[in-house]
Amino acid sequence: MNDRPAAHDPNSEGIRLQKVLAQAGIASRRAAEIMIEEGRIEVNGKLVTEQGRRVDPERDVIRIDGSRLPPPRRHVYAMMNKPRGVVSTMDDPEGRPTITDYLGRYTRERVYHVGRLDTDTEGMLLLTNDGDFAQAMMHPRYELPKTYVAEVEGHIDAATLNRLRKGVRLEDGWVNPERVKLGPRTEKRSMVTIVLHEGRNRIVRRLFAAVGHPVRSLSRVQMGPVKMGQLRVGEVRDLTRDELGALMDAVGL
Repeated sequence: MNDRPAAHDPNSEGIRLQKVLAQAGIASRRAAEIMIEEGRIEVNGKLVTEQGRRVDPERDVIRIDGSRLPPPRRHVYAMMNKPRGVVSTMDDPEGRPTITDYLGRYTRERVYHVGRLDTDTEGMLLLTNDGDFAQAMMHPRYELPKTYVAEVEGHIDAATLNRLRKGVRLEDGWVNPERVKLGPRTEKRSMVTIVLHEGRNRIVRRLFAAVGHPVRSLSRVQMGPVKMGQLRVGEVRDLTRDELGALMDAVGL
C-alpha cells in the first residue's frame, strides 16, 4: 500500500507535528522533538528531519517507528468477544440474545457489528459507527485473514491434516486455508487452529464436517493483524491506537 501524499503545503498550514504527537499521547512535545531528531517519524512515507513540520492529522499518514498513528477519533472502534448462543444482530424478532444485550455504554454510540459470527460460534467481532471503516473491512478486495480455534470430534490424523492444508472442495466451491495447526488431541477430540481469508456461511463447520470431524466448539480469535487476547466472553473494549492503525493499513485507509 502506498501512503497518501500530502495535498497541502506542510510549511504553511496544519498543526505542528510535535503537538499532534503530544495530543495523541505518544510523547511530550520535547520528547517528540527528540524522536524527530532520531529519525523515528515519517509523514506520508517520507522521513521527517526538520522541527516544526506542520501536518493535517486527519489526512496525513504518520508513522512512529513504522507503526501507523491513526487520525484523531471521531468514531467508535471496538472489539467484542461474542458469547456462544448470541445472534449477530442488534435486535432479534424471535427474542433471542443479541449483541445489543452486551454493549453497555456503547449502546449510546449507536455502533453496529462489522461482519458476523454464527450464533453457535463465539469470539471476536468488531464494532463501529464509522461506515467507511466498516465497508473497507468487509470489502472482498482485502479478505482479511480470520483465525479460528476449533474443538472437533475425533482424533485428526496426519492424512486428514494434510488434506485440510491442501484444501477441501465443498458444494459451493473450494476452501483453501492459509494455515492449519494441530493442537492437543485425544481419541475423542482434537484442537485445531485454522486461518481462512473467506467468510462463507458456516465455512469452518462445513469444512471440518467434510473431513469427518464435526465441530464441537468454535471461537474466532483474530482478524487481520489484531488478536482478541484476554478479552473475556461477553466483554467489549475499545481498539488500541496500534490495533486501529494496523487495521487501517490492512484495508488501505
